[in-house]
Amino acid sequence: MSIIRSLPRSQPERQGIASSSIKRFVQEVQDRSLELHSFMLVRHGHVVSEGWWTPYLPERPHMLFSLTKSFTSTAIGLLVGEGRISLDDRVVSFFPEDIPPEVTPNLAAMTIRHLLMMGTGHAEDTTGKMQSTDNWVNNFLKLPVEHEPGTHFVYNNGATYMLSAILQKVTDQTLLEYLQPRLLEPLDIQGAISESCPRGIDIGGWGMKIKTEDIAKFGQLYLQKGQWEGNQLIPEIWVEEATTKQISNGSSTKNDWAQGYGYQFWRCRHGAYRGDGAFGQFCLVLPEQDAVIAITSGVNDMQVVLDVIWEHLLPAMQSEELPMDKEASESLTQVLHGLSLEPPRVHSSSTLETGLSGIEFELEENEEQIHTFSIDFTEESANVTIQNNNGKHTVYFGRNEWCEGTYMLHMRQKNVAVGSATWQDSNTLLLTLRYVEAPFCVTLICKFYDGSIQLQFRQNVSFGNEDPKWILGKVR
Repeated sequence: MSIIRSLPRSQPERQGIASSSIKRFVQEVQDRSLELHSFMLVRHGHVVSEGWWTPYLPERPHMLFSLTKSFTSTAIGLLVGEGRISLDDRVVSFFPEDIPPEVTPNLAAMTIRHLLMMGTGHAEDTTGKMQSTDNWVNNFLKLPVEHEPGTHFVYNNGATYMLSAILQKVTDQTLLEYLQPRLLEPLDIQGAISESCPRGIDIGGWGMKIKTEDIAKFGQLYLQKGQWEGNQLIPEIWVEEATTKQISNGSSTKNDWAQGYGYQFWRCRHGAYRGDGAFGQFCLVLPEQDAVIAITSGVNDMQVVLDVIWEHLLPAMQSEELPMDKEASESLTQVLHGLSLEPPRVHSSSTLETGLSGIEFELEENEEQIHTFSIDFTEESANVTIQNNNGKHTVYFGRNEWCEGTYMLHMRQKNVAVGSATWQDSNTLLLTLRYVEAPFCVTLICKFYDGSIQLQFRQNVSFGNEDPKWILGKVR
């Protein structure tokens, strides 16, 4: 089926899904306190339901994390289709200047195919050691390859980075530059960005930002076996190979991370496959149901999100058009229009504010690497200034409401965020900073005492599991 660039909309029932089933899905998400930021359900080429939890918005891009890998895979598939590389090309052949003095048999045997299927032969993810110096390619090639390539699955960000490095070596273009005319422009994906390594190679394994509908269009392109508006953008054989199990990664019948791995795509239960990224970024393709589900979120347990989809949306997809249910449709519309992640609201002010405003606290040495902290209170906001190793940052927090700004605090690059401030009690200020193009929401608890302060940072999702520590400080 060919569809227009901006995915057409349709009533759920016309595409064989009851509005009441979608409403149950949304309610289950909320009942389980799953922090979804957006979702889009596409059936038979039509968007049948979509929702954004404000302050997340349709026009905002969102960090993809490892969902970026599926775009990197697509670029390699295009490069293969152009005859410029082969999946059996040896990795070391592209980087003669970076190979170690002794090339082991396993390293010599490693091919592009092995990078794609996460079967490089490494015993563990190479990410940290690969980043030890600016030359990530050289660092990757120096690492021990303990297993014969193709025999051992290890989820490996370094493998995907090497795919991006090979593409740039062959084309003299970054991953994003290469994809621009071949994929992004035909799909009308505008404003995509990508992070790069210190040597200017797109990271490939993470770092892209696009909008929710762009994720849906990417999934729809794969569902249509690489066809878009009558043009074969991706070779059909690549779509089939990339989304087919190429290596085993487990045997559990209840775990969607143990159904096999393709070329930077995960196999799922129920005949589905997906690209996904940390904290719940999903491009889920269901060929048997002719459906695509795009989700952005900030969750630690990604399996739960898929479980809710299998429980509520999968069985709701019928083969025939359903009778219109006006009452259910209106109820769903009302629920979707009311989606929101509200700021905490307790007390809008405290009698301490006059004495605290403009006072600078010097903090003890801490893991957050924050040196000083101060607040200026206005009628509308609490304006926090933090001095850390990266300089001075002022962040604006609306009183019991979101206040938007662009900040680098906690982030490597500037990101749009909304902040709110509320008093939990007379001496405890709760500051919430929600990065609306990322999964992260940072909560800062500030306890004020006579001439001193206690701070604690908490984050909704993270790669670490350490309990937050209190930071102590005194008036300078």
